[in-house]
Amino acid sequence: MDPLSWGEIIVRILYQFLPVWISMFVVFTASITFKRKLGLYGRIFDSTVGMIGFALVTFWVFTAFYASAFDLIATHDPLVQASGMKNKVPGTPLRDAAEGAYAFYLLGGDNLARDVFSRMVHGSAIVLSIAPLATLFGYVVGVTLGLPAGYFGGRLDTILSFLANLILAFPVILLFYLLVTPEIIATGIPMYMAAVFFIFPLVFITVLLNSRYKVLPHIRTPLLAVVLTIGIWIYFSTISESGRGTFVDFWPNALDLFNIPGGVLVVFISVVFVNSPTIFRIIRGLTMDVKSRDYVAAAQTRGETPWYIMLWEILPNVRGPLIVDFCLRIGYATILLGTLGFFGLGLPPESPDWGSTINDGRKLLSVYLHPALTPAFSLLSLVLGLNLLADGLREESLKD
Repeated sequence: MDPLSWGEIIVRILYQFLPVWISMFVVFTASITFKRKLGLYGRIFDSTVGMIGFALVTFWVFTAFYASAFDLIATHDPLVQASGMKNKVPGTPLRDAAEGAYAFYLLGGDNLARDVFSRMVHGSAIVLSIAPLATLFGYVVGVTLGLPAGYFGGRLDTILSFLANLILAFPVILLFYLLVTPEIIATGIPMYMAAVFFIFPLVFITVLLNSRYKVLPHIRTPLLAVVLTIGIWIYFSTISESGRGTFVDFWPNALDLFNIPGGVLVVFISVVFVNSPTIFRIIRGLTMDVKSRDYVAAAQTRGETPWYIMLWEILPNVRGPLIVDFCLRIGYATILLGTLGFFGLGLPPESPDWGSTINDGRKLLSVYLHPALTPAFSLLSLVLGLNLLADGLREESLKD
């Protein structure tokens, strides 16, 4: 077979993303139709910058979803090497392609004869399975500690602020390097950190529900029983894995819902650890700013508990800046993951994450551009989309 022209390559790539285009069309149509009923999310579609950012982000979200859940977009296995496809240019046909296999490497082959297009697609699934969730966990930790620090002040605020500043005093990249090096992993420190960080969502949800339904024990008690049972089950399933040699190896395999690969867990915890102090300081500052507002005084006059005031009065009223920061912080986490992958830290070396793929391709930039440019452009577009989305959200939130 003859190699594909650039026009044919573009058409085939667009066709591979057909499920993504359909999903984006449905989301945009429904969102624009009902935007007046969707609050801040709906107002994104009144901002050109916000819409562009939202389009870029949803493109990669749907790409990651279809790639990981249904394997609909990638043309080949991202880890499989094809004979004779090392460093081949985009559109090169496979030699002796098996029946039913895709006959071309749409964006060429890398230095190990793997399909660059498929690695880009599956790399999005890795990035978007770690960065948003790790950022969300960082927010849970930051909110759980930042609210009482800002609301109560005093010695609690002094201690927590000192610890946060202590962590922030270290350069971010150095912190990442220290946490993901094999010597540190062998000590079990990341696993102990995981055990601490993953308990914060349990604490947060327990306090949230208890403060909301404190005067309705017939609702609160069964609700907390169900939530805590499921939460504890997920908690031990997350931090336990047979053979890791951790203090939670007693958890029976029959009750283990899933096992997170060690490298992914370490990178996840590293992102949470680095983000939490900054989020803590943001939450603390916002809480100190609004705790003297009239609606807080009214809640205190009604006899509401401090945790009710913090979670149900203060937190909802500072959601605008937090949503904007959340979008930006996912972008920062994405860049950090790319940096880790580029330096070969944390994730396995054969991983198709964008940082590792850029590192593999950079060695041949003077000869072949496609193995490095493809994941680099993917990383750029996702981070750009998150920044534009944050700008759109900030612009619309200021109109409240």
